[in-house]
Amino acid sequence: MDNDQFDDALLRSAMERAALYGWRRLTVVDAARDAGLSLDVARKRFPFKASILLTLGRLADEAALVDDGSTGTPREKLFDLLMRRLDVFQQYRAGVRAALRALPFDPPLALLLGGATVESMKWMLGAAGLDISGVAGALRVQALLGAWTVTLRAWDKDDSLDMGTTMAALDKALDKALRFSALPGIGKAAASGGTPAPAGHDFSTDPSVDLPLEPLA
Repeated sequence: MDNDQFDDALLRSAMERAALYGWRRLTVVDAARDAGLSLDVARKRFPFKASILLTLGRLADEAALVDDGSTGTPREKLFDLLMRRLDVFQQYRAGVRAALRALPFDPPLALLLGGATVESMKWMLGAAGLDISGVAGALRVQALLGAWTVTLRAWDKDDSLDMGTTMAALDKALDKALRFSALPGIGKAAASGGTPAPAGHDFSTDPSVDLPLEPLA
């Protein structure tokens, strides 16, 4: 069994246990034993329990970043990239939801995953052809992070097989994040009947509006 196969087996076992008993009662030792895996290798591959979720995030990123030759605007690429991330989460849905329920009661884990998610959003923006350097790049990362957070909450409540509600939430969240940018495809919001910005409103001070993203020059 190579490292990838080992990680997949332990991750699947851990998510199944989390779904049954909750995230807080899960241990790497129990997950490894359930899967019939070597404990010493589990210790090397998953030195702490949060490694399970970090591994899941890495696998989601890798699945999203596979070059399938598709083309489109940066916005369309972001939509596809984030949905591919969620497709991986969907494979472990019950376990992921158990972990989400535990986050409010585990600030260190929430902080760790928050930092990892920021890095994931940087990868998604780069893959979509968007610059993440400087202050403007940092704002783009925060905007996409906000869109991802809203979408993840929708996914958590979406029990449909086709994730239709989740896709609609992501579509709307991206429109909001890109509302004031020159990003190709921004006209989609208007074409679909999106609500235009009220005249005279200063959105630079409105905390309910995500900051804009702009394409690479």
